[in-house]
Amino acid sequence: MDLLNKEIREITRRKLEAEMVNKVTVLFFTQEPSILIVPNRLPGQECMYCREARQLLEEVKSLSDKIDLQVLDFVAQKEKAVEFGVDKIPATLVLGEKDYGVRFYGIPSGYEYTSLVEAIIDVSRGTTELGPHTKESLRSIDKDVHIQVFVTPTCPYCTVAVRLGHQMSIESRWVRCDMIEATEFPHLVQRYMVYGVPKTVINESITMEGAVPEEVFLAHVLKAAGQEKA
Repeated sequence: MDLLNKEIREITRRKLEAEMVNKVTVLFFTQEPSILIVPNRLPGQECMYCREARQLLEEVKSLSDKIDLQVLDFVAQKEKAVEFGVDKIPATLVLGEKDYGVRFYGIPSGYEYTSLVEAIIDVSRGTTELGPHTKESLRSIDKDVHIQVFVTPTCPYCTVAVRLGHQMSIESRWVRCDMIEATEFPHLVQRYMVYGVPKTVINESITMEGAVPEEVFLAHVLKAAGQEKA
């Protein structure tokens, strides 16, 4: 049974055809069979949506010949996971001419399906629609910034935070942004005290709750990079 209905498939196909520029490689880290217990989980926790996430990506891939989907085994191809800094699954990485640091942990379903499609398009272009001031400020960063955005598929506001994080990672080689589906990783929810979504954690110490404007998001990223002023 398809995860995407006929209408969504056609809308996505048209959007990808109209807006993608260059080819994109999607790396998907999973483990087969998906019921196996995997590292970086609490005892008894399984990869709940590895199978569904793979199916979703395969359906998206079928909508554009500019998308190359590569499925990797998290354990059997551990060296690849280490190379890309992948420490949990399911993990989806969207790569263009280079690795822009765009990550999805957990299935990007519901409202986050939009984040996935938009990330593919942005990566294919190698640029985003962030404002000129934001882009200029991001170019001043010279320290690693790791953004984690906790979401749920039913949250209509989470996409705003995920999109801003991913766009900033595309505009700066120092920034990496992970979408983290909260129900898939309850131990991380507990660690970062996620009581509502979206919750954004930057460099383990700076947090934001809710969908904030671009300039506010930028200010927090710059602070994490040691630059108090935009």
